[in-house]
Amino acid sequence: MFPGMKKLLLLLLLVLPLIITTSGGKMTAWAQEDEVEGEEDDLSDDEVNVDDGTGAEIDTAEGGEEEEEEEEEATAKGSPDADTVILFTKPVGSGTELPAGKLVEFLVGFTNNGDKDFILDAIDASFRYPMDFNFYIQNFTAIPYNRAVKPRQEATVMYSFYPAEAFAARPLGLTVNLAYHDADGNAFLEAVFNQTVSIVELDEGMDGETFFLYVFMLAFSVLLLVAGHHFLSSFGHRKGGKKVVVEMGTTKRDDVDYDWLPKEVLNEIKKTPRQSPRQRKVNRDASSK
Repeated sequence: MFPGMKKLLLLLLLVLPLIITTSGGKMTAWAQEDEVEGEEDDLSDDEVNVDDGTGAEIDTAEGGEEEEEEEEEATAKGSPDADTVILFTKPVGSGTELPAGKLVEFLVGFTNNGDKDFILDAIDASFRYPMDFNFYIQNFTAIPYNRAVKPRQEATVMYSFYPAEAFAARPLGLTVNLAYHDADGNAFLEAVFNQTVSIVELDEGMDGETFFLYVFMLAFSVLLLVAGHHFLSSFGHRKGGKKVVVEMGTTKRDDVDYDWLPKEVLNEIKKTPRQSPRQRKVNRDASSK
C-alpha cells in the first residue's frame, strides 16, 4: 500500500467508532423518547380509564343511596289499610307549643280497616333540626306495646316525654313514629306527627325566690311603721311639754277631796291625830284589854 492510503485507513479506523457511537447514542435517545412518550400516552389512557371508572362508581354509589332513601321512604309509609291519629292531652291542644321541662303526653289512635290483623310494635319520638329533619337533636325512649288489632277494630296507645329545659324559646322539629306489622310479616313505620313545634317556658306565678322577696318587703314595711310610730310618739311628748301624771293611790291625805263631807265630820277628822292603820290597830287592842 501507499503511505497515504495507510494514513487514510488509520484515520477512518479512529473516526468510525466515534461516528457509530454518536449516531447510536442519538438513536438510543430517540428510542427512549419514543418509549417515554408511549408510556405517557398509556398512563394518560389509564388515568382516563380510572377517572371513567371512578365516575361510574360514584354514579353507582349515588344510585345506591337514592335506592336506600327510596327504600326508607317506602318503609316509613304506613299501610293503606290502617289509619292513625294523634291527640295531645298534656298540654291540651294541637301540639305546636310544648312546655320546657314539663311532662308532655299524647294519645295515638290506630284503626284497622283491612282484613288482616295488625300488631302495634312500638312508638318513639325525637326532636329534629327544623331546617333538616335528618339531623337528630334529642331522642326519646321507644315504648314497646306488641298489641294486636283485629280487623275493623281500633286501639289507642299513650306516649309521654319531657322536653329539655335547654330548648326553651327554640323551634324544633318533632317526629313521632309508630312501628307496626301485619299478619304476613310486612313491617310499617308511620310518622303520625312530623311538624315544627315551639318549646315555651311557662310562667307559673310565684316561685320560692319571689315568695321570700315578698316576705322581706312585708317585714321591712312593718319595721318602718313601728319606727315611724315610735318617732311620732316621742316627738309629740317633747312638743307638748306636759308631765305624765302617775296614779299613786291615797297614800297622801292632803290629796284627798273632802269637800263632799259634812263640816262636823271634817272637824272630827281634823281633831283626830293622823295615825297609820297599824297604829290604830295597836291602840284598839290596847283599849280592849
